[in-house]
Amino acid sequence: MTDAALIVIGNEILSGRTRDASLPYIGRRCDELGISLLETRIVPDLEEAIVEAVNTCRARYRHVFTTGGIGPTHDDITTRSIAAAFGVPVVRHPGAEARLREYYGDGRLNEARLRMAEIPRGAELIDNPVSGAPGFRMENVYVMAGVPVIMKAMFESIAGRLEGGPPLLSRTVVTRHAESRLAPGLAAIQERFPAVSIGSYPFFRMGSMGVRVVLRGTDATLLDQAEREVREMLGCLDRERP
Repeated sequence: MTDAALIVIGNEILSGRTRDASLPYIGRRCDELGISLLETRIVPDLEEAIVEAVNTCRARYRHVFTTGGIGPTHDDITTRSIAAAFGVPVVRHPGAEARLREYYGDGRLNEARLRMAEIPRGAELIDNPVSGAPGFRMENVYVMAGVPVIMKAMFESIAGRLEGGPPLLSRTVVTRHAESRLAPGLAAIQERFPAVSIGSYPFFRMGSMGVRVVLRGTDATLLDQAEREVREMLGCLDRERP
């Protein structure tokens, strides 16, 4: 299975004014494509922060996805920051300009919108069927818009070209037992099934606490076996209750 990182760019995300939609969507699609999303970073609209995050992640992971900061306004600095990370200039891309002229027409295409045709030299365009302005790819870094509907469309335009593997499957078992009671049994099951990732996640609902046990892996047979053992362990705990 190949790996990936997501870099979410934008002051509005860090401030809490805007809820990020990138991680839930890209995380789910990576599971389906057999890509293990191992890291997510949220960085401000600061060139040095973007450059540091991109250069660190592109050296560490097979795929790096970024979202946000490629619009037409002064605070959209992702494009020039990616160019700085790769040590190349930003240039007017003829293909990007042609897409913008086709989408907007001469009457609505102004200089601000033409800024979205300025792409790091050597980049490959990423289609944007929603609003015309493309994203771009530099080596293993895929730069996409932050607007959820556009981000999703851009991701789908590259999904078929991403190096992946078998889909990551999951099973969920819900229990009202406390995590402390589950810990020994889950640890033993995890040892017997090293290819299955087993996590426990407490929740509070309707006045009582519980735990979701989530099992993840690429082998459906092993997942089924591990889930069966978890349910058997929980059954034993049920019978032990006074």
